[in-house]
Amino acid sequence: MSTTSSHNKTLEMTRLALLVAMNCVSAYIIIPLPFSLSPIALQTLIVNLVGFVLSPKQAFITMLIYIFVGLVGVPVFTGGTAGPAKLFGPTGGYIFGFMVAAVLIAWLKGSAYSFKRFALIGVCLGIPVIYFFGAVQLKLLTDMNWEAVLLTGVLPFIPLDVVKCLAAVALARPILKITGDRHE
Repeated sequence: MSTTSSHNKTLEMTRLALLVAMNCVSAYIIIPLPFSLSPIALQTLIVNLVGFVLSPKQAFITMLIYIFVGLVGVPVFTGGTAGPAKLFGPTGGYIFGFMVAAVLIAWLKGSAYSFKRFALIGVCLGIPVIYFFGAVQLKLLTDMNWEAVLLTGVLPFIPLDVVKCLAAVALARPILKITGDRHE
């Protein structure tokens, strides 16, 4: 293995580990909503960032590690929760949505940084994918009708999730520049 190849592999593993750690920490930064099973969390910013700065394969691995860590009992899910009950409970669909959204964003973002393109993909694809998975699991595991699911599990989160997505787009540029990725 050449020194350059070893350096690149180390950089990639470090980046993935840092993004897993950032996702874990962001799950603790929440604002509970009295009318919803889901709090407002910083995680959507990190999930978008994962998609913006990693390849689809790297995004998948990053989110898979995050889910596995929480599944085995490390309290890394929203609000410091963990385990199968959280992942397969009423709000676990959002966690599955995180993985799908991060991979789709990484796949569709293109090879050159563009604030407009990244923002469009994050806001128009990433956020709806997270909501779709979250809302479907919420509906399937509760007695809520679709109106209640949308009013408690989707609509209250849209404005701040758009802001967090745009923040992730802005953060992606310097990160890509620092890491020397082909996206810059």
